[in-house]
Amino acid sequence: MSLSWIVLGQLESNESMSTSKKVITREEWERKLRDVKIKKEFMNKLVMNFLVTEGYVEAAEKFRIESGTEPDIDLATITDRMAVKKAVQSGNVQDAIEKVNDLNPEILDTNPQLYFHLQQQKLIELIRLGKVEEALEFAQDELAPRGEENQSFLEELERTVALLAFEDVKNCPYGELLDVSQRLKTASEVNAAILTSQSHEKRLLPSLLKMLIWAQNQLDEKAIYPRINNLSTAMLEDPAV
Repeated sequence: MSLSWIVLGQLESNESMSTSKKVITREEWERKLRDVKIKKEFMNKLVMNFLVTEGYVEAAEKFRIESGTEPDIDLATITDRMAVKKAVQSGNVQDAIEKVNDLNPEILDTNPQLYFHLQQQKLIELIRLGKVEEALEFAQDELAPRGEENQSFLEELERTVALLAFEDVKNCPYGELLDVSQRLKTASEVNAAILTSQSHEKRLLPSLLKMLIWAQNQLDEKAIYPRINNLSTAMLEDPAV
């Protein structure tokens, strides 16, 4: 079921409800969703946007040919951006930093939070490799000064350095920092920053998901209805009446 259909259907219901809560059955809710008409061109544009912003060059080219949907950028420009993303995902943070600077030095110069997160990821990779002394020195020289200027940075630094206090770091309270998901999070942040610097189109799917969450939160105050609680599956869950 299309997420955009769900968002628009919920917004339509939100506007029509009274101040008292209303119970909407699954049958009624699904009927409302079916009544929402989405143009195929919009859905194709959404798919192309996802392929382009996430770097699936070959898939984007095939989709362009099959659907007739033209991307807003030259697909050839995606390669360098994906090289940066791949470097972060594989743990080669210094290589990623150098590649970003080759693309545009201003990206990191004007985004202290992104630069800190890249340096934090570099520290995590040193800890992952068991290079304790090098990790401590790096944290002291590169990250501590930034932590002194920013409380949020300091808290993140403390959580990361705390990994060194545990023998079994993967099962410690901060073990999630060593998960692949942490690399993916940092890589996604870098990817978004490069897209912004190149004035390329924004990532539409995350915006739609944020709209969905907002719409459901608004609707929760006025109705009891089949809700999406797990965004990864987008399955409707029956309301608890």
